[in-house]
Amino acid sequence: MKVAVVILNWNGEYYLKKFLGNVLDNSQNGYTEVIVADNASTDNSVEWLKENHPDVRIIQNRLNEGFARGYNEVLKQVEAEYYVLLNSDVEVTPDWIEPVVQLMDNNPDVSAVQPKILAYHDRESFEYAGAAGGFIDKYGYPFCRGRFFQHMEKDTGQYDDNCEVFWATGACMFVRSKVYHELGGLDGDFFAHMEEIDFCWRMKQKGYRIIFTPESKVFHVGGGTLPKSSSFKTYLNIRNNNAMLYKNLPRKQLSKVIFMRLLLDGIAGIKFFIDGGMKELLAVIKAHLHFYKMIPRLKQKRRQINPDEVSYVYRKNIVADHYLRGKKTFSELNPKKFRQPTK
Repeated sequence: MKVAVVILNWNGEYYLKKFLGNVLDNSQNGYTEVIVADNASTDNSVEWLKENHPDVRIIQNRLNEGFARGYNEVLKQVEAEYYVLLNSDVEVTPDWIEPVVQLMDNNPDVSAVQPKILAYHDRESFEYAGAAGGFIDKYGYPFCRGRFFQHMEKDTGQYDDNCEVFWATGACMFVRSKVYHELGGLDGDFFAHMEEIDFCWRMKQKGYRIIFTPESKVFHVGGGTLPKSSSFKTYLNIRNNNAMLYKNLPRKQLSKVIFMRLLLDGIAGIKFFIDGGMKELLAVIKAHLHFYKMIPRLKQKRRQINPDEVSYVYRKNIVADHYLRGKKTFSELNPKKFRQPTK
């Protein structure tokens, strides 16, 4: 099989009913298989699938061990040249697969591709999880072309170019299966959140490129598993972001960046407390405590990665740019401040 579209489902019967038919209808090209991977759902998802889509292959995980391990276990059982990691709350469009496959076929150094991600409920705006391709700043804060923190841009064609990016979203990521398995897949210790950015960083460490293309377009609901205002999501994002930095930063940057993140996360914790209460503050504290406990394992992973500098890291602080300097769009950033690829 050329392409395997793999939808990881956990208690997502509502979204399967809403979007699976759309994915099937727009993936009938003769070389694509759509697979639903169930992460030990306790709702009626599997029964509904068997009754309403008996021809769809279902792979069932015995336990729900999160997004990362869930995909890793399932993809061991899937043979295809390209995997598409697709959230269950995504509406795809006609011909969403063909331009990406053509791009990857013609560029063997491209390991992953992200389509344009627009908001399902505001279809002229970019969506939070990916927008027009992702980047990180020098302290590991992620942002996108089309999205800074909670500010989403309208899509007016301003990012309608094939562009090399730092990361592609796990909401809809095309990835070479060979590279996925070469790198051991997503980091299962992350459970969920930041795992795709860490994975893309590791791909870049190996010299692969990640590309955004506007030739493919999907619409994402977002927040289908965890709501945006979730203390557990806050915990995962902060813990995993620090773990990602510890794994992938070059040695000369590591101590300074981790120290700065301790300070910045402390400031964020105070803001979370003011805005959302004690649960959010405790989530930040818990995230750091668990990150410190992870350090022995992270040291082992660093040795395997042997991290070096990679391209397309923004060499300034996006938090300061956005909240202090008022920058709201990617186009306002100085392109010279992105670390360029080594020739």
